[in-house]
This record gives sequence, structure tokens and C-alpha cells, in this order.
Amino acid sequence: MNKIRVRFAPSPTGFLHIGGLRTALYNYLFARKEQGTFILRIEDTDQSRIVPGAIENLITSLHNLGLDFDEGPGKEGDFGPYIQSQRLNLYQEQAQRLLEKGFAYPCFCSSETLTNMRKEQQEKGEFVKYDRRCLALSQSEIRQKMANGEKYVIRLKMPDKHKFRFYDLIRGEVEMDSSQSDDQVLLKSDGFPTYHLAAVVDDHFMQISHIIRGEEWLSSTPKHIYLYECLGWEPPKWVHLPLILNPDRTKLSKRMNDVSVDSYLLKGYLKEAIINFVALLGWHSADERELFTLDELCEVFSLERVNKANAIFDLAKLDWMNGQYLRLLPLEEIAWRCRHLFLEKGYDISDTKKYHLSIAVARERCTLLNEIVDYCKMFYQPETLTEEEEKILSAPEAQKVLAWFVQKLPTITNWEVDTIQEVINNGISELGIKGKAFYLPLRLALIGKIHGPELHSTFAIIGLEESVKRLKRYLL
Repeated sequence: MNKIRVRFAPSPTGFLHIGGLRTALYNYLFARKEQGTFILRIEDTDQSRIVPGAIENLITSLHNLGLDFDEGPGKEGDFGPYIQSQRLNLYQEQAQRLLEKGFAYPCFCSSETLTNMRKEQQEKGEFVKYDRRCLALSQSEIRQKMANGEKYVIRLKMPDKHKFRFYDLIRGEVEMDSSQSDDQVLLKSDGFPTYHLAAVVDDHFMQISHIIRGEEWLSSTPKHIYLYECLGWEPPKWVHLPLILNPDRTKLSKRMNDVSVDSYLLKGYLKEAIINFVALLGWHSADERELFTLDELCEVFSLERVNKANAIFDLAKLDWMNGQYLRLLPLEEIAWRCRHLFLEKGYDISDTKKYHLSIAVARERCTLLNEIVDYCKMFYQPETLTEEEEKILSAPEAQKVLAWFVQKLPTITNWEVDTIQEVINNGISELGIKGKAFYLPLRLALIGKIHGPELHSTFAIIGLEESVKRLKRYLL
């Protein structure tokens, strides 16, 4: 199998989360680096857990992050369909093959029986697994139960006292004992396969060359290897990614933490920062570089540089990285992505020059896109002053400063930062007022805040007419 074909195979049970994104990203990067094919396959065989709209959300999320797949739902290739519920006949055929070869057997145990069985094993301190009571049924007993309409599942008959040895591209040689593997259900009573059968069958028929998935699937690998052996197929290469942990070393759970990719985008994290950050959750470059575009990651990524050690999800690192991208991306791009936030606030951003100037100042001081619109409020809608702040502006020195600028500003013919700074310097010289007594009244009148950007930048952003209007408002 020379052609590199990899797949991201999520269940449609909710939003794309950070762990899922890393799996998708590493598959995508590996495919692009090796000129291979990146496939999206939807594993929806557990019908009880499906969330309406989840498939569409997964596809949209991948697209928004720039991880477009080559084959998948809506982009059919030669190996579809790419939604497992549309491939049931294929799984049922292979389950029947396993039955006929003696590698699988029907199990008629009820859920109540199985629950009691597990309880007894737990009380005895035994490894919890199916005790194979249905394996002892004769063919006539099986036929009679089926004729009576009794519900049954098909189980894989795992070998006893067998050592499974396989090579993992990250972990090297791995050995696992069959005693720690259960006789896994392959086909449920409703005719739907479990993950184990469906994944192996699909990976074979879709010609998957490398299975790149999370470490949590490592313990299931013996079952999958055995299924390949029973069906006479060549297994793909195995790659199990390290776990992603919280800073306190607990597992990052999609059910217990706010780890939805959409939630980070809504908070104002940039897709570039999210992709870059997630790429470093287990992988590092040869030169320890930290900032990469997606195209650059496609060039330098390799499975050999994925760590065995668990990765730590450090939100402070993501914040730092997002701030870097806020300043590195073109100003026009940041302005475009912020546009809807400003419009939602009702700010008039029709003056493009003012809008871009405000973004330029804000992005040097903010971490998230959403913080930019909050920071820029002062330029579009200044804060209402408190009684104490109004008292400051009514002081004689403050009134002198305001009056001087109301008179001088209209005489400026070149409304640029350097010219405005010259006027500010002249004001300090002519009035003989400096420091807090000079700057505080201007900031309060212009933006309603004690602290803000440099005064010349504030004037430049607000504009001549609006600056004069705001200063006049507090002249007595």
C-alpha cells in the first residue's frame, strides 16, 4: 500500500472538540506532507447518541479552520459512502463471514444478565469481561433461539493466552496480552455494528494506510489486529497520539471542560492561533520554533516528532499565541474579522480610516478579537463621567486646557499623528501646564477614561470634528 490515505472519523455526538481537532489536524498535515488523501468518515453507528446537526457542524468547523477533506460527505470519492449508517450491508456481510469461519459467535444474553455478570466479577476483583456462556451453545440451541425470535448480538471470539505484538510509529514495539481483551460485540441486535467492526471494515475497504488516533484507542488495538487476521486483511500502520491533559494533569474531557473549538472561536480566538497551538500539543519542530502558518506546518510536520509524553493544554500559551497572531496578521484582515462585532454593538464604522486606526491601536493591547471591540468603545461611544470626574474637568486649569484645544484644533490642516503631537507640545509650552494636570482633562473629555492610548493617537482616531465636539461638551 504505497498511497498515503488517512481518515478523521468522528461520531456526530456534538461539536468538534480540541482532542478531535488535534486528531484531524495531524491526519491532515501528514496527508499534505506526503501528498496523500485526507478522508472524513462519519461514525454514526451508535444511533442513540447522535446530535441533530452535528455532521454539518463538524464539516463547517473543519472548513472554517482550513482543514478541507479530499473525500467525505458531500465530496464523494471512489470509496463511499462516507457515513457508516449508509454502509450497514457491508458490516453485516463481514460479521457473517466471521461467524462462518468460527471467529465469532451469537450471544443471546440480556442486558440484565450482563449487568449481573459484571457485578459478580467486580465483587470478586476479577477482570470484567464476558464469560462466554453463549459460546457453549450447540448449533441446534442457536437455531432454536433464533427461530423463537430471541434477540442476539455477534461477538468476536478472542484467542486465549495470546500475545499481540505490533509496531506503533510513536511508541515503537507494543505487546499486549489477550487476557485483557473482552469478546467484543461486533454486531448489535439492531443490525448496527459496533465501532470495532465498522472501523476495521471501513479502514480496509477505504484503503487506509495509517490509523492516526488518540491513545485511548491503544487498548482496543489487539481486537482490531485480530479482526484483520480473521478476515485475512493486511492491517494499516498504527499511530496512537498522546493524551491531552489539563495543567493539573487530569484528562482534558470534552464533557467536563469548555473544549469545543466553536466556543474558542466565539470568544475571539483566531483560527491561525488555534491550529498552531493544537499542532504543538504533542508535536514539536526540529528547531523548537513555535509560530507556524498552516502551510508551513504542512511542510515541516512529521510523525517522528510526535512525543510519547502527554501534552498539557496551557491556556496561557494559547492566549500568548493569539496575541501574536493579532499583531502579525495584516491589519485589514483583523479589521474584517472584527467587523461584525462592531456592527453588533451599533458602532458606525463607515469611516474606514478611523476604523483601521482604532484596530491598529487596540490589537497592540488586546489578546482576543472580542477584546478589540471592547477596547475601541472609547473611540465610538465614550464612557459617561462620574461626578468626581466632572469635578476634575470643571477646575480652572482643566478648563484652560480644554479651551485652548477647542480653539487650536480647527486650525490644523494636516490631521496626522505627527502634526497633532506638535500641537500637543505647543499646548504644554504655551499653557505652562504639564503632566497629569494637562493630560487627564483631555483624556476624560475625549474618551471618558483616565487611562488610554497616547493622546496624539486618540485625537487621530476620533477625528477633528468629533474631538472638538467632545471637548466643547465639558467647557463651562
